[in-house]
Amino acid sequence: MRAYVFDGPGRPLQARELPLPQPGPGQIRLRVAACGVCRTDLHLVDGELPQPRPNVVPGHEIVGYVDALGTGVERFASRQRLGVPWLHGTCGSCTYCRRGQENLCPGARFTGYTADGGFAEYVLADARYCFELPQVYDDAAAAPLLCAGLIGFRALRMAGDARRIGLYGLGAAAHLLAQLCLQQGREVYAFVRPGDEAALAFGRRLGLTWCGYSTEAPPASLDAALIFAPAGELVPLALRAVDRGGTVVCGGIHMSTIPAFDYALLWGERQLRSVANLTRADGEEYFRTLQRYRVTPTVTSYPLEQANRALQDLREGCLSGAAVLLTPTSGSLTPPG
Repeated sequence: MRAYVFDGPGRPLQARELPLPQPGPGQIRLRVAACGVCRTDLHLVDGELPQPRPNVVPGHEIVGYVDALGTGVERFASRQRLGVPWLHGTCGSCTYCRRGQENLCPGARFTGYTADGGFAEYVLADARYCFELPQVYDDAAAAPLLCAGLIGFRALRMAGDARRIGLYGLGAAAHLLAQLCLQQGREVYAFVRPGDEAALAFGRRLGLTWCGYSTEAPPASLDAALIFAPAGELVPLALRAVDRGGTVVCGGIHMSTIPAFDYALLWGERQLRSVANLTRADGEEYFRTLQRYRVTPTVTSYPLEQANRALQDLREGCLSGAAVLLTPTSGSLTPPG
């Protein structure tokens, strides 16, 4: 199979012909149709994530069709469309796993980081960690739901019943979450990089309550602020923007150094939290939620062979919404009904 391999920080992904992987017990092999390009993939390529698996295939927002079943897999059938997320597997027995926090498992493996991912024609997955996908989404639209959608949803849960939500960064995660929040009757305030007129225009098209630069104060105090941009300097700005008792949630796996700030920004029972990975329960609840609220991913599609270009466009901030790699499989098997 053809795959794109990470073999060192700062280097473009390398096109390789790899042996077709064979599923072991409990595994499934999927023929990849679409794979989202997440900022986590960019952090991997840029050397900002520690100890990746050597020569790993990136990509963890995978939409694929079951091609082969390992022994013991009875839940899924051949040619069934499934989603493969970031969480590849956990130990199932540690303190975190036993208390429903499998996202914190010290022995967890992650798709496209410590296990091969979806920048390839085929991928292996643990059947226990795959999701059935809503049929209303085609392959390209479903891909960003598997990380951008899920991590935004988990971050929102940490904000509780906040009515005024601030989103720092308006990329793949934020543009999906903004639509959900608006349909829930919340006010959504988005903050983008100073000078990014395209992002401002994108926010206006989404119908946000307000959209401005990250250096600006919102027109009203926020109940919660969710930071998706990997910029540590946004943390003090977000704390300043939330009201007393408000919550600031950092939604990325990597962030630049957070500068020192006065305790007065945190005082008043403000909370500063982080989101780490996701659980299977998050996914199940998110996809149930999408049966009630419809979000429409904005997607820029690239052929698999343009994986490096997609990463560069993401790095340069050239995209509105999400980037997705497509293989010839996309739309050629069992289409959404």
